[in-house]
Parts: sequence; structure tokens; C-alpha cells
Amino acid sequence: MNKKLAAALSGTAVLVLALSGCGDEGNEKAERWAQEYCDSLQKQNKTIDGANQALARITEGDKAPEEVKKTDVEAFGDLSTAYKALSAAVRKAGVPPLEDGSRIQKNAIGRLDALSATYADLRERAEALNEKDRSEFADGLQDIAGEMDKLPKQFGEVEKALGEFRQGDLQEAIAGQKGCRRPSPAPSASAA
Repeated sequence: MNKKLAAALSGTAVLVLALSGCGDEGNEKAERWAQEYCDSLQKQNKTIDGANQALARITEGDKAPEEVKKTDVEAFGDLSTAYKALSAAVRKAGVPPLEDGSRIQKNAIGRLDALSATYADLRERAEALNEKDRSEFADGLQDIAGEMDKLPKQFGEVEKALGEFRQGDLQEAIAGQKGCRRPSPAPSASAA
């Protein structure tokens, strides 16, 4: 499971960087859209980073099943909420001022919602773990690890969808927003 978790966390780190986008005076619509999106992104990046760090810490050493379950439930819940909030931010920002902007927006919202739903499912699976029976608990963790195999593909789909925003004036507007700048790469876990 540790290798799968490390792969998933690495995918999240790449995704968070992609979400950040990479400024000219750009048109006002692009500036307004970028500000709406980037303000939410900054807040959600903190949540995503915190949840990923918690998941990475829980894989280090021998942790009690109760601690593993509690951490997994909280982290998966936080990740689900954060990606749902990013979807809401894209929706609230409106159709981006791009050719085919409506399709681009709908695609990004759909991909973010799907990622949120995957984390919600992982949270439910973690909540259902029986921490009183070590064998059953280990089997449950294996099931969760198997579901986490879907995450790298989903991160790639989200990254591609969000990458479509990085065009013309909107790319420049996104790059000029403080909320879309990352001071350093997101942390990634190493396989234990």
C-alpha cells in the first residue's frame, strides 16, 4: 500500500502544480475569472497539502489501526472537500473567456467532481475499516490501496482539463494572480 500511496501522493503533487498555472495586462474578463479561481485555489492548496502530508506521515513506522483509520478518514474527507471546492470555484468563476470556454469549464468541473467523488468513496471505505480485527483491517487497507490505483489516471485527466485554461489572456491573468503561484513544489511521499 505504501508504494501505491506514494504514487498517489506524487500524482497529487503534480496536479497541485498544474492547478497553479503558470501575467500581462490581459482583458478584464480574464482578470476577473482568474482572481475568482485563484483565490479559491490558494485556500484549497493548503488543505490538499495538509491532507497529503498526513497520509504520508501515517505510512511511516508502525501506527495503531485506530490512528491509521482516523487519519485516512480525515485526509480523504479533506481531499474530497478540497476538490469539490475547486470545482465550485471553476463553476462560480463562470465560463472562461476562451474559445470553447463553456466546454472547457464543464470538462474541468466534471473531472474535479469525479476526483472529489473518488476521495469521498475512499473516506467511506476508511470509515468502514474494522480496526479491532487486525487481519480484517489489513484486508480493508488493501482494498483501499487498490482503489487508490485509479488516482494517477484521474490526476492526469484533471491536469489536462485544467491545462486548457492556460491560453492567451487567461494564461497571463492566472500567472499574475498571487493565489495561483506556488512558492515551492508540493511535498511528495517516498515509498517505505
